[in-house]
Amino acid sequence: MTETERAVDDAERAREQGGGLRRWRPLPRRMVRDEFGVLLVLGLLIAGIGIPYPAFLDTDNLLSTAHNSVYISLMACGMVFALSMREVDLSVGGTYAMCLVVGALLVRDGLDPWLAVPVMLVTGMVLGAFNALVTTLLALPSFIVTLGTLMLYRGVGLALADGKQITDLPLGNSFFTVAGGDPGGVPFALWVLLTVLVVLGVVLARTRFGARVRAIGSNPDAAAFSGIPVVRTRVQALALSGLTTACAAALALAFYGAGDPTLGQGYELQAIAACIIGGTPLAGGRGSVVGAVAGALILSVVASGLVFFEVPINWTSFATGGVILVAVAADSALRRTGRRRK
Repeated sequence: MTETERAVDDAERAREQGGGLRRWRPLPRRMVRDEFGVLLVLGLLIAGIGIPYPAFLDTDNLLSTAHNSVYISLMACGMVFALSMREVDLSVGGTYAMCLVVGALLVRDGLDPWLAVPVMLVTGMVLGAFNALVTTLLALPSFIVTLGTLMLYRGVGLALADGKQITDLPLGNSFFTVAGGDPGGVPFALWVLLTVLVVLGVVLARTRFGARVRAIGSNPDAAAFSGIPVVRTRVQALALSGLTTACAAALALAFYGAGDPTLGQGYELQAIAACIIGGTPLAGGRGSVVGAVAGALILSVVASGLVFFEVPINWTSFATGGVILVAVAADSALRRTGRRRK
């Protein structure tokens, strides 16, 4: 097949995906295999720690480990859409800190905490959309743009908070006791994560928007040739990344009961790592929300397991980096094997 024929074929496929076929199609086998693989690794990892240390399998410890992964998981849920269309949002750490500070300031100044949440969510969406607009107008890679806005947003958050933690919040309000607590024995944040996981999993795999994201990631030129609104989809995808990050910030505000502008440092790399571990390649074209959350859980389980093995905390970053390298190497090996079979 010549390059021209391949481009035409990709354009036809992109037109079909972007048009949003009315009938639902089964999930691609590759996606199902990736999700099963990362879930299997998660299960084996939990078993590998739980067998020598049964206390690790205690319900309270497992819930705590899962809760520790919520903020990265939510960021990863939105990051999947960006990575699937060959975009990278490095600004999520700064967005998280800025939204957290904005919410804390509003609550401290008298706004009901529940009403501050929509403001935080809109702020996150605006910051994400700003990333997309700058990327488009300046014709720069989103990697470069979001690297700059990462520091920009974090700087604004630090300035608004005057470099200090924002306290004196009405911790007796139901927002902090419910959204920051564990009604029914399960942290409220985990219910939010489960809801986001289901909704965005369906959006990516079953909707016109998700199809457009995957089509653009597979071949941007073919997608544009087929009439898919690439710019609009980019704005929507990065705004969604900002939205899930703001959601994480709202839950963090409820849990910590304060607005710390220094929180979220390094979260952007962990969110990207969770996506990659979960089977979303940097090359775009496909992604898995379930896999991204499983990847974030793997990182959290590794960090928790190191405590049981009495490994010094200074080795946590080393272990996390090792997990990422193994995941990337495994994904690369699987893709090479798949190409040989074809």
